Amino acid sequence: MRHLHAHKHKHRFLREALKIAFEIHDLPLINHLCNISPLLDKCDDLNMDKDQRVREVVTLLDQACKEAGFFYVKGHRISDSLIKKARDVTRNFFDLPFEEKVKIKLSSATGFRGYQRLAENITEGRPDNHEAIDYYREVTAGMYGSLGKTMEGTNPWPEYPSDFRQLMEEYVSQLKDLSRNIMRGIALALGGPADAFEGERAGYPFWVMRLIGYPGSSQAEDEMQDNVIGCGAHTDYGLLTLVNQDSEITALQVKNKSGEWIDVLPVEGTFVCNIGDMLKILSNGIYQPTLHRVINTSPEYRVSVAFFYETNFDAPVEPMPFCVERTGGTAKYGAVIYGEHLVSKVLTNFVV
Repeated sequence: MRHLHAHKHKHRFLREALKIAFEIHDLPLINHLCNISPLLDKCDDLNMDKDQRVREVVTLLDQACKEAGFFYVKGHRISDSLIKKARDVTRNFFDLPFEEKVKIKLSSATGFRGYQRLAENITEGRPDNHEAIDYYREVTAGMYGSLGKTMEGTNPWPEYPSDFRQLMEEYVSQLKDLSRNIMRGIALALGGPADAFEGERAGYPFWVMRLIGYPGSSQAEDEMQDNVIGCGAHTDYGLLTLVNQDSEITALQVKNKSGEWIDVLPVEGTFVCNIGDMLKILSNGIYQPTLHRVINTSPEYRVSVAFFYETNFDAPVEPMPFCVERTGGTAKYGAVIYGEHLVSKVLTNFVV
């Protein structure tokens, strides 16, 4: 109990440090906080850039994407209750006996959707000390021809908790809308039209949701003495990631431009957002994804609900003309098919 009390006291201290960092911008923390409410007020107006409050949000997004690749989003209009329920139902699933969890086991037959036990996810050749459920936008047979064959399948939903599927489908629906609207702001930040990430690029966006459970530090040491890293250093594959992390446990870390690993503290009422590999290409390198990892040094079990908003599965992803123009007139990256990029990762990320 004494150790847990000390841990909570440390969190109060860290939260005060974060509050100061937001004000003075000189501590090694992720101090970009974007209130996107004005952007959402105008989200259906493709001339939203004429609005002064929208321009202020766009400036903040641009600074965050250039300077850190990570930022907090508030004013997102996703209810606190839904955010908390998504974490709670995830925790309730991971609390089930293994025999129950494995009923929705990930396999190639499910298109790599489903449950993975501890150490079945691989990052940079090393097993990660977490368990997880992976969900993807469902892909029907023949939908993308040979390109989509690996990802064909439907999402396996557990019988327990009984409200799991209904709640998570509502969560995905709202996060898709939110992500699209944030991407409209990022499009403006890059100097393009608000709908630059729609149509042939991301008008029918692929999405991924990972529900992740990280054992506490003592549990991790007992079960995997050679690896206490919950998730190894990596960048994300797509456009934009929105992370709903435990409100009391600090474990997510990002590598800053000085090469330091810094904590991304939980901030109540926010999502942690970061940009991915596809946005690097589309922006012609104006925005760069940031290496990040998870190390849970708390004695408590930690859950995280990560939502990944992507381009169209079959989209040829290449630098956008207005970004090429901004960066000297030469494309720095060749075209990549998002689905090929995803499949190459999926086929090397799991022990099945």
